[in-house]
Amino acid sequence: MSKKEKKKVKKKNYGPNVKRGLVIKTTGSWYLVKVGDEKIKCKIRGKLRLEEFESTNPIVVGDYVFVEINQEKKACMIVDIDERERCIMRKSQKWSKQKQILACNIDQAILVATLILPETPLEFIDRFLVSATAYNIPAVIVFNKIDLYTDELMDYLQEIMEMYEKIGYSTLAVSALEKINLDKFEQVLKGKISVLAGNSGVGKSSLINAIDPSLNLKTQDISYKYLTGRHTTTFTQMYELQFGGYIIDTPGIRGFGLAGLSKQDVAHNFPEMFQYLGQCKYYNCTHIHEPGCAVREAVEKGEIPWSRYRSYVNIMLDDNEKYRKQT
Repeated sequence: MSKKEKKKVKKKNYGPNVKRGLVIKTTGSWYLVKVGDEKIKCKIRGKLRLEEFESTNPIVVGDYVFVEINQEKKACMIVDIDERERCIMRKSQKWSKQKQILACNIDQAILVATLILPETPLEFIDRFLVSATAYNIPAVIVFNKIDLYTDELMDYLQEIMEMYEKIGYSTLAVSALEKINLDKFEQVLKGKISVLAGNSGVGKSSLINAIDPSLNLKTQDISYKYLTGRHTTTFTQMYELQFGGYIIDTPGIRGFGLAGLSKQDVAHNFPEMFQYLGQCKYYNCTHIHEPGCAVREAVEKGEIPWSRYRSYVNIMLDDNEKYRKQT
């Protein structure tokens, strides 16, 4: 996050009509802000919208904002943004030099993944984890749809979960349809502000409905022709859970490009690689082709999982103009 975006709003005399509120929904140019017990529809004041931001979405769900409320409480204006903490973000797919912030001021980031219908690539999981780790956000991987898994697939799932848990990440296997381990999922969410992310079709909205039916979020079946998900959630929105806590449901995403990280930062956010970083022959080792690389030696010995190292290499060799200029 840039210094400009992380700025702390100075105490200003906004006037009696300006109140502090929480952004709970974003829909294009409109924002739903909770001010006290009221939910107010707002727009961004033009000057604020154009200045200071390097992201595609200057205001996101989880932001605390200052709202100028008119008498009719219609088309109210967001005039300022309070300090941000713990934002999960990815590189914008439309604008390569900008980033898309999924949510701010969260306690944890939960990635919902599936091994079939659709299959979540391990590299997608790793990219998500790198982004969360880089911004000090605890991450949990929740594998859904285990009611569809064969015995062989369950064995593979167990291997994957053990790999990530050994690295230090929390994992959970659930089924929204058969209500398997939903009590454990509730405990993960209880009393916290959590953002839920993942590919389209992995069952994010179905999971939310399963633990809190009162929310009744819209869901869709996957496309069996292409074995991919259909976009059901089109806007990011925060929901209050009946058992305590808040969950932010986000639209399904296909790719997760890393934003705001230099190539030197990438290895530091693979926890299993971090302990080897000072042991390489060359101080500026990229851990890809140099001789005497302690990281590559650890991969060959099985001390670093091959799939994780492959994700690291693909991230480093991503079509990134900044990386190309540095190598």
